[in-house]
Amino acid sequence: MRRVFYNLKQAFQQIGRNKGMSAASVFAITAMMLILGLFFIISVNVNVFTEVVKSDYDTVEVYLKDSTTEAQAAQIMNDLKEIKGVSKVTYRTKDQAMKIMKKRWGDSGYLLNSLGTNPLPNSILIKVSNLSSANSVNKAAIKNKGVENTTYYKETIDKVTKITNTIQIGALIIMLFLVVVSVVVVSNTIKLTVFARRREIEIMKYVGATNWFIRGPFLVEGMLIGILSALVSSGITYVVYGKIVAKAGLKMMTMLGSPLVPTGYLCGNLVVIFLALGIGIGACGSIISMRRFLDA
Repeated sequence: MRRVFYNLKQAFQQIGRNKGMSAASVFAITAMMLILGLFFIISVNVNVFTEVVKSDYDTVEVYLKDSTTEAQAAQIMNDLKEIKGVSKVTYRTKDQAMKIMKKRWGDSGYLLNSLGTNPLPNSILIKVSNLSSANSVNKAAIKNKGVENTTYYKETIDKVTKITNTIQIGALIIMLFLVVVSVVVVSNTIKLTVFARRREIEIMKYVGATNWFIRGPFLVEGMLIGILSALVSSGITYVVYGKIVAKAGLKMMTMLGSPLVPTGYLCGNLVVIFLALGIGIGACGSIISMRRFLDA
């Protein structure tokens, strides 16, 4: 415990002596984490949207005309069951569709009550046994006279998947670049402290202090800078993303049929990621900065 308190005390003193460079390090790492957080948020929400679409990937939804009677709908269902590749056919009333939409909208579902009349159509859900047959099933279903339109998401899924992959690759490249920059900044910050204490370090080595004993305070200093940066960036991300969800969440739900990931869940995971990155960057920066003096 004495060793831990010694390292913490020395680390705080070193940060106090180099306030300017320490602040620059915190700023650089925070900026890196905010950019990383932006790509993480976009990637997670795109993945959620992709999964919502994929849940309907093996289902062709057939929207019936308002003039289509239940008897005609039953006949259409019988015809659809005969199509090759169809495993299940289900009838969904407009009331059932409205309940599902309210559930998807979550806490904002009550807003749908203001519509008055239900604008949703009755529909038939066609479950396909094989994804490769979904396209042919869709073409056969839309030919029925009582059918208004159909929904089939294959092209959308292909496009969204490509976008998701591009975002993930781009985020990874940018993240690696910014991590390297942050490590260099932290390393240079700690080098100033090491240089100012070079004689003290030499004396400690002469009296038999181990490299890890000497390195301890500097390692803790780098980790403290990383932790502070992680907390600052997490707080900023929580506030900004929370406002975006509050203002644009309903619009995104209306346009895409997929909600934005809740602020608490997403930012909770980001805090863990930011802390791990911050501690790792700070530790790596301090180790690099000490190498020259301890190897000599």
